[in-house]
Amino acid sequence: MDETTSVRQPARERLLAAAEELFYQEGVQSVGIDKVIERAGVAKASLYSNFKGKEDLVRAYLEARFDARRAAIEAKLALHAAPRARLLSVFDAMAEAFAKPNYRGCAFMRATAEMPAEASARQVCDDARGWTRGIFLGLAKEAGAANPDTLARHLLLLYDGAAASAQMDGDAAAAAAAAKAAAVLLIDAACSKRARSLARRRTPYSRARA
Repeated sequence: MDETTSVRQPARERLLAAAEELFYQEGVQSVGIDKVIERAGVAKASLYSNFKGKEDLVRAYLEARFDARRAAIEAKLALHAAPRARLLSVFDAMAEAFAKPNYRGCAFMRATAEMPAEASARQVCDDARGWTRGIFLGLAKEAGAANPDTLARHLLLLYDGAAASAQMDGDAAAAAAAAKAAAVLLIDAACSKRARSLARRRTPYSRARA
């Protein structure tokens, strides 16, 4: 065994890895802190030297999930220049997430449903959702949607619905394909409406010059 494989990860990383596995698969409320400590193979003192307690660990777990989702979507966005293609690439990132063998639905939706209203970790879920909404809104504006706010809301609902379908129906590929196909219709309808509106505005001027 070489030096890199013989050196164990720091306690914080092992706790986060255990939390990622257990919280996502079994739920943030169902999993007790002792189970995370046992899975991580660390002493209880290590938990409290790295986190304030379970709620702090849940927050760190969700922050890691948010970072991973953001990186996955940004990687897809970077492959395209056109706003329409960039909007659709968000659904490509979603399809890759669905295809993972341990996919159990949206971590943020599940955690929000489990956590009490006053839990500080709910803020991470709100931040993740706000970031995704902001991506849709910004790209909807760039794509020339007639009503960017409406298109962004519709795409976010589609994103949420696809995640729920992939989890509950057990056919992640179908959910991803249906979501992207529906996104194409929504985006094209919103942008063609804008184009028709602009064309109507230009028509009287064009006739006057004829």
